[in-house]
Amino acid sequence: MPTSLPRLSKKRLGRTNLEVTSLSLGGAGFGRDEITDGQAIEAVHRAIELGINYLDTSPLYGESERRVGLALNGGWRKKVYLATKTGTHPQWRGDYSASGTRRSVENSLRLLKTDYLDVCLVHDPESMMPVVAKGGAFDELQRMREEGLINFIGLGVRQHEFHEIAIRTGVVDVILTYLDYTLLNQSASQTLMPVAKENDIGIINGSPIAMGLLSSVEPDPSARYPDGKRAHKLWCWAQENNLNLLALAIQFCLRQPLIDTILTGSKNASEVEQNYRAATTEIPSEVWNKMPNV
Repeated sequence: MPTSLPRLSKKRLGRTNLEVTSLSLGGAGFGRDEITDGQAIEAVHRAIELGINYLDTSPLYGESERRVGLALNGGWRKKVYLATKTGTHPQWRGDYSASGTRRSVENSLRLLKTDYLDVCLVHDPESMMPVVAKGGAFDELQRMREEGLINFIGLGVRQHEFHEIAIRTGVVDVILTYLDYTLLNQSASQTLMPVAKENDIGIINGSPIAMGLLSSVEPDPSARYPDGKRAHKLWCWAQENNLNLLALAIQFCLRQPLIDTILTGSKNASEVEQNYRAATTEIPSEVWNKMPNV
């Protein structure tokens, strides 16, 4: 990376030995029908060139795993920590059994063209019972860890109580929570994040821009009521003060010391660069005290 570009800071991801960049790359956008293999490959390579070293995908995201696998061919794999998920493959969705977990992970390894995963997260279970049950997903992931197929185990889900159950098992190293630490909602910082940090669990913050509401594009005030109105108020304030709402949204999350990395999705190299600039553009410290309460 050229020295003229700002470097992203790094933190240890909980009790893992992974030193992850503050900004990570989410792979959901790479699975969209309108995205080509070439666009996805270019986006992954651009992220790595900018210093981003953690890449998250899932079988749920259409063609994402296959395209990430193509992008990481030719020596690129060793430049990133790679994470995917189990439990939400469209053909086997909701299967958190041992056999289902192994089938999903082995399929992901094949598509990603890799021999191992740095992190594998159990994804969006409706109940934690089949995940923590004897012979369930956590048991199988531990076996796969012993076999060297995965290095660290995690959980990615909205429900804070599910994360707390997972943390109490002692099995998980990482949690991925999303839509609950943004400019619009900081609920994760009140209960979940302190519990995770007490147990040295890595915290990945997903969707810091609230599914696009807090981007550089003017949000529709009628969208996702009441968040649309609140997001629009923030956007107007940013415009009046010659500030970029995307940069504010991303850096607000980067300022939270309990978060190890934030996960932003991109469809192409241009969006990767946009998110990188938003994370590294200097914002005067007094701005944070002037922001409106929405």
